[in-house]
Amino acid sequence: MFYVKLNNDGTVKHYPYTLADLRLANPGTSFPQQIGNETAAEFNVFPVAPTAPPAADYTVNLERNAVKQGSEWVEEWIETPATSEQIQERLTNQWGIIRSERNDYLAACDWTQLPDSPADKTAWALYRQQLRDITEQSNPFEIVWPVAP
Repeated sequence: MFYVKLNNDGTVKHYPYTLADLRLANPGTSFPQQIGNETAAEFNVFPVAPTAPPAADYTVNLERNAVKQGSEWVEEWIETPATSEQIQERLTNQWGIIRSERNDYLAACDWTQLPDSPADKTAWALYRQQLRDITEQSNPFEIVWPVAP
C-alpha cells in the first residue's frame, strides 16, 4: 500500500510514500512492528486508495499523484505527451525486444532446415523469412507475428 506524506500546510510533500520511508525518515522514533494509520497520521502520512493507470502508449508519460477526495486520499494519473527523444528511445528499446524475440523463434526452428529434417522445408523457410522481415513493420508495439506451419 502507498501513502502520501504531507507538508505541515497540507500540501503533498512525497507520493508515493511507504511506511518503510516513514521509519527511515524518523530513525530516533520507536515505532510498533505494524504501523497503523493513526500512528502514520501523527507524522502527516496518510493511506492512498490506488487506482489502475489508464491505458497509455509509448507517446505518453504517466505520473502518479495523490489528491484528497472528501476525507480520503486517492491516486490519480497525470498524462503528458512524451518528448520526441523519449518516444525514439522507447521505439529503439522495443525494436531490441522484438529482435530478441524473433531470434528466439528462429533458433527454435533451426532444425527444420537440416538436410535430414522431416519438416516441410519450403513452408518453414517461408515462415523463417517472415520472421526475418518482422522489422519491416512500422510499429514495434503492434507487431503481427507470423504463424509457424
